[in-house]
Amino acid sequence: MEKSTTELTKEYIKEHPDIKNCLKKKLINYSSLARLISKDLKIEKKTSKEAILIAARRFYSEVKTEVNQEKKIKELLKNSELEIKNKMSVLIIEKGVNFEFLDEIQKKIRKDAGAFYILEGSHNFTIITQEKYAGLITERTEKHLLKERKDMVLLNFNTAYEIEDIRGVLSYLTSLFAENGVNIVECISCWTDNIFVIASQDLNKAINFLRF
Repeated sequence: MEKSTTELTKEYIKEHPDIKNCLKKKLINYSSLARLISKDLKIEKKTSKEAILIAARRFYSEVKTEVNQEKKIKELLKNSELEIKNKMSVLIIEKGVNFEFLDEIQKKIRKDAGAFYILEGSHNFTIITQEKYAGLITERTEKHLLKERKDMVLLNFNTAYEIEDIRGVLSYLTSLFAENGVNIVECISCWTDNIFVIASQDLNKAINFLRF
């Protein structure tokens, strides 16, 4: 079934977060938006432009509720603690390696109150830990080590448990990184811990846009 102009307009706005954000903040010139959408979708008849304009105005009433949702997210993050660990390493290790030796290393890291995270993917493991411990792992997995990234920084938003009832928290955070040109090397969520690993040269930039 062919989609209506209203449906196409909604899809277009949803696929362009920058436009959607401007719409939520009432920063949109609807006539200009209608011309842009009609041109991109190649539906430039006068009646189509008018239908797009009406659809965009109506769509605002739908996204209005997201403004309140964003306020909840910001309030949650404002009351969160941001933990920063520098000199971190990210190790990518292919499957097939015997990880029995990790028990001893993990005990040492826990004793030192260090950081250690391991994720299992389809074809490899990702280990995130401090550089001072990374060497203990790489020397035992040298043949299986696919990649090692050093000079990383770990950012952990430790939030209240209400995060499980507030939708869009991670989406909001990742959009801030993207909009400010900071690449997320790894991202982990564990209930109230929301962990991002970035390159150390991006730390100052990240701290500036993560002020709530």
